[in-house]
Amino acid sequence: MVKYPLSAEELARFADLAGESSTLTVLRHARIAERLGLSATDHKVLELAGQAPGPLTAGRIAELTGLSTGAVTGVMDRLEKAGLARRVRDTVDRRKVLIEVVPGAMERRAPLFESAHTTMKTVLEEFSPAERKVLERFQSAVLDGLRDELPGNSSRP
Repeated sequence: MVKYPLSAEELARFADLAGESSTLTVLRHARIAERLGLSATDHKVLELAGQAPGPLTAGRIAELTGLSTGAVTGVMDRLEKAGLARRVRDTVDRRKVLIEVVPGAMERRAPLFESAHTTMKTVLEEFSPAERKVLERFQSAVLDGLRDELPGNSSRP
């Protein structure tokens, strides 16, 4: 892979943009979680479970989030109470309890993201298809780096 020089000033500009983006994203998600009657942590666990190809164990959720299994139990209690997730027995090992997102739960929260999708569409339309490929490559590389930083997150849920 070819590497290009990067000045300290340019790196600082990108770091500032990433920091502001992170802060605004956390605040947006906290507002969305509140509208769903959840904490920000509950909302992010729901997102992780919704992105997984199938049900997750409480242990896997703990591994992905860094939460204790006891904290995951509390999150699951709240997600069940909100009607967004449920506990089910593993069909292979009946001793295992799996957490699965209730059908339609992710769609229930979709309207809360409409303004973000509209903004993203409007902004991306200002970039050529070639520029969007570069932006997508950049975002994917940043996400890969973030996944690698987090314990248990070197791969997707």
